[in-house]
Amino acid sequence: MSKATTMTTAAGNGIGDNQNSLTAGPRGPVLMADYQLMEKMAHFNRERVPERVVHAKGAGAYGKFTVTHDISKYTCAQIFSKVGNSCETFARFSTVAGELGSPDTARDPRGFAVKFYTADGNWDMVGNNTPVFFIRDALKFSDFIHSQKRDPRSGMRDATMQWDFWSLSPESLHQITTLFSDRGIPKTLRHMNGYGSHTFSLWNAKGERYWVKWHFKTMQGNKTLTQAEANKIAGEDLDHHRRDLFTAIENGDFPKWTVMVQIMPERDAETYAIHPFDVTKVWPHADYPLQEVGVLELNRNPQNYFAEVEQAAFEPGNLPRGMGASPDKMLQARILSYPDAHRYRIGVNYAALEVNKPRIPVQHYHRDGATRFDGNSGSAVNYQPNSFGGPVDVAAYKEPPLRISGDADRYDHRAGNDDYQQAGALYRLMSAEQKRQLIANLVGALQGVPEFIQVRQLKHFYQADPAYGQGVAEGLGIALNKVI
Repeated sequence: MSKATTMTTAAGNGIGDNQNSLTAGPRGPVLMADYQLMEKMAHFNRERVPERVVHAKGAGAYGKFTVTHDISKYTCAQIFSKVGNSCETFARFSTVAGELGSPDTARDPRGFAVKFYTADGNWDMVGNNTPVFFIRDALKFSDFIHSQKRDPRSGMRDATMQWDFWSLSPESLHQITTLFSDRGIPKTLRHMNGYGSHTFSLWNAKGERYWVKWHFKTMQGNKTLTQAEANKIAGEDLDHHRRDLFTAIENGDFPKWTVMVQIMPERDAETYAIHPFDVTKVWPHADYPLQEVGVLELNRNPQNYFAEVEQAAFEPGNLPRGMGASPDKMLQARILSYPDAHRYRIGVNYAALEVNKPRIPVQHYHRDGATRFDGNSGSAVNYQPNSFGGPVDVAAYKEPPLRISGDADRYDHRAGNDDYQQAGALYRLMSAEQKRQLIANLVGALQGVPEFIQVRQLKHFYQADPAYGQGVAEGLGIALNKVI
């Protein structure tokens, strides 16, 4: 028999067990978080032989990540094994709702995705420029996106659709307050922060797990545009953000971000006052302070936009040894939906494209499928286990068991959940000028929306902070007694 090699995912991440699915207990149901199972099934379904739905318009660049501080006690990931380690990266920034030809300066969250080509396989950090999101359960994601897109009758963006959904989804209030604040429109892509947003995990060689939130703090300064400035730029240059990033890198003005983490011991999650896996919430820095990890620098523009930016495919399930996901409902669903969208949009062999493939050998049993452009593994066997030296699973790559309990059910994610405290706290942290901008932006966005929807949304603002609700109500000319 030939000597076996280590089996990997399509991203080059080592596989610890290729014989057993991830289940809730030995007799429990299979979990959606089983990325290996999803990858194998989805690839198999497409072995025989369009613009992104969201994040369609984007800009991208290559760069380098360098570790500056030691976090090896939290993770056995090779990249973090010592200070000074580095790897190549590719980052893509994007708006969310707009199509490929939409203006860069729209008031919209920005996607902030970074692919780290590590020696343990690819690590994809697929986040946004905000630390929270509009919803916490992925069952509502398609509804949310439909409400932000175009009216099926008129074919136009419609504020009534947006605010109808938001006003019926109080968990969106924290993100709304962020989006319509002075931070809602970045001056450039170089002048905005990035966040993993979700809770992820790290695990070390002892099998100890820690929950983690990732932060990318711009070293260029956090700079933004007012609504008036954004509108003016949109009328002059639809590609303002894309142009700025490309030009800066061409001129040698390489943007940088300080990469930081918040770390929570695994057991803390069981008693922490805030639901630690709720993507509509943040962890207060007083409880879990930021710790510096490294520096991300972007220093090389792509040579071909379509090949390298349009076909770039990020997926939250690309997690090398020592890194993992969490029970965050949104994250669990994204682990499935992102690679599935790539298979639909650019083909089942998307992970082998130059911009997506790891910088280490990939060894798996995926075969065939549309646009198979490499040697298709030649004459090597396409099943496992086998007796002919094919790649095998290695137990060292297994993630420690996750402590879970509870009955399988559809639990009301709004029951007992405070969706107002953090939004109100954010409002109270703002200066008088920031509050003025927030209220003015909201009043402008709510103009023309039916009054019953305005009133329903005003009640959310008022519950977050009475002054918040009163300010928007006065701007809309709605009597406060209709709100209280």
